[in-house]
Amino acid sequence: SRGKTSSRVRTRAINRANTAQLKTQVKKLRSALEKGDAAAAKTLAAPTFSELDRAAKKGAIHRNAASRTKSRLARKLNAVSAQ
Repeated sequence: SRGKTSSRVRTRAINRANTAQLKTQVKKLRSALEKGDAAAAKTLAAPTFSELDRAAKKGAIHRNAASRTKSRLARKLNAVSAQ
């Protein structure tokens, strides 16, 4: 039916916006980690983890995927901070 289709379109648009914002945030953190910039990475870590949690809560990504991404980023952050 028409109502269901427009609802799906709206949900898809929202999910795409959420994932796009999330990907941008994760890229910023990953680039800081690759450069070895521990200070910038620490500053970006909290908002990035928050963005991952928000996307998982809204259903844009699976909660396990969010958790896995956070874990991998945290390990890289700890490795960069230790140097």
